[in-house]
Amino acid sequence: MTAKATTIKTRVTPPETIRDTFTVAKRNLLRIVRLPQLLVFSTIQPVMFVLLFAYVFGGAISIPGVNYIDFLMAGIFVQTAIFGATNTAIGLTEDLQAGIVDRFRSLPMARSAVLAGRTGSDAARNLFVVLLMVGVGFLIGFRFHAGFLPAFGAIALAVAVGYAFSWVMATIGLAVKTSEAAQAAGFIPIFPLVFASSAFVPVETMPNWLQVFAENQPVTRFVDAMRALILGGPTATPVSYAVLWLAILLAIFIPLSVRLYRRSAQ
Repeated sequence: MTAKATTIKTRVTPPETIRDTFTVAKRNLLRIVRLPQLLVFSTIQPVMFVLLFAYVFGGAISIPGVNYIDFLMAGIFVQTAIFGATNTAIGLTEDLQAGIVDRFRSLPMARSAVLAGRTGSDAARNLFVVLLMVGVGFLIGFRFHAGFLPAFGAIALAVAVGYAFSWVMATIGLAVKTSEAAQAAGFIPIFPLVFASSAFVPVETMPNWLQVFAENQPVTRFVDAMRALILGGPTATPVSYAVLWLAILLAIFIPLSVRLYRRSAQ
């Protein structure tokens, strides 16, 4: 059994922490460039969801006053960001298993850079995939109806959702410690949150007992805010709820993942 690398304890200044975070993020992004199939396969699934829901289920789902593809894409953006966040858990556990994290611990670098760099690089990857979904949506009739600034806000919200869920996935990855378990465990909370939400159908069409959950869970709040930014109309309330849920997720899972990361070094 190999011993863990000795952790070098050193005081790291904020500018050095930022530099270390960007270095780790750059390393993760370069891995995607060198293994482009990682990005290719992560984009196939959301494209399939767009086409399946638009052409298979779209004809059976009627949203009064709204083109279904415009209704659908708000859910697709959020779903794409959340599903993409599972790469954080998988990538982090792969680095743990390969001993990369132990090597980082042996260097005079900020401990927080490993997690911050991982979640930051996955946010950048999520931005690319969300923009790809915008392009796919435009090809099949999707449009932003509220103008440029709300459209920019919608894309920023999707990336922020992915970033928040990256910290959730980092917590799961550090708890289970293997990539196989991380992949399986990551989808356990994601599936009910995404599919029991307003992402693909109005909440009002669900059974009464399910509506209570669907209306008050974070994914519905994110999708409703996204939809308001895409379609136009009042945005203050739905966006406020979305920002509140983002703050809650980050406030819970950043400290929790950092604690698990520190515990894994002991």
